[in-house]
Amino acid sequence: MYSYKKNLLPKNTVELIVDIPKEEIKNAYQKAFLSLQKELTLPGFRKGSVPKELAEKNIKKEKVYEKLIADLIPKIYEEIIKKENLTPLSLPKIELLKAKEEEDWQIKITLAQKPTVDLKNLKPIIQKIKAEQKKEDIWVPGKTQEEKENQEVKNQKLLNLILNALLKEIPCEISDLLIEEELNHRLTSLLDDIKKIGLTVDAYLKSKNLTVEQLKEQYRKEIEETYKLEFILLAIADNENITVEKQDLEKIFVNLSPEERKKAKENSYFYASILRKQKTLDFLINL
Repeated sequence: MYSYKKNLLPKNTVELIVDIPKEEIKNAYQKAFLSLQKELTLPGFRKGSVPKELAEKNIKKEKVYEKLIADLIPKIYEEIIKKENLTPLSLPKIELLKAKEEEDWQIKITLAQKPTVDLKNLKPIIQKIKAEQKKEDIWVPGKTQEEKENQEVKNQKLLNLILNALLKEIPCEISDLLIEEELNHRLTSLLDDIKKIGLTVDAYLKSKNLTVEQLKEQYRKEIEETYKLEFILLAIADNENITVEKQDLEKIFVNLSPEERKKAKENSYFYASILRKQKTLDFLINL
């Protein structure tokens, strides 16, 4: 039976070092081979009826090991995260540290955990911002009503100040694994967009007066701030028991056409998440 060691890394990242005995690898190899044998077809033999001797000659070891890894490692991973009560935010990073024939295997699994958010200073932060805003909003002679910002603009200004303060002052560390995954996604998407308009990467970077590293650093900062703000808002919503009721969704759906309403209801979770976020933002303004 495999054994493992759990290491807690910085920024809500967990590392699992898993040791798998060679006997377990042998058993997994046989299962993988039998699975591939059942799918094998050769002239004169129906699917699944190829003798083992012939199957061994026609199924490459590389294919068997690929099947072994695809079956065994996810199974081990699922068992460990369930046992350890882990809540991964994305697909894990898996590395084979030792994987030789007739020897024990060792794999490293790295995963991003949901960050913890400390909200103990939430109210003081917002109260300080509101107090500063009140000083700015004091009416003085010569300042006409028309020159004063309307309430909607004031609220948006206040909200921007609050969100910037939350980013700076509320502890919430995002795993580098999560950031790198999103970074790779953005870079791939950008590369596709650049190709579509007929530019090279060098030409695009030159037009933006950026180097590759500067672009990556810019993206990393944006990604980290986006994730951090999302998790802070989720933590506030959970802490304050902010929920979305069925009637809240119906208010959105009521003005839609029957076909649009049907599609919207199929994506109720998406609309509910947006509404919950908006309710959380309203809560912050009115706190």
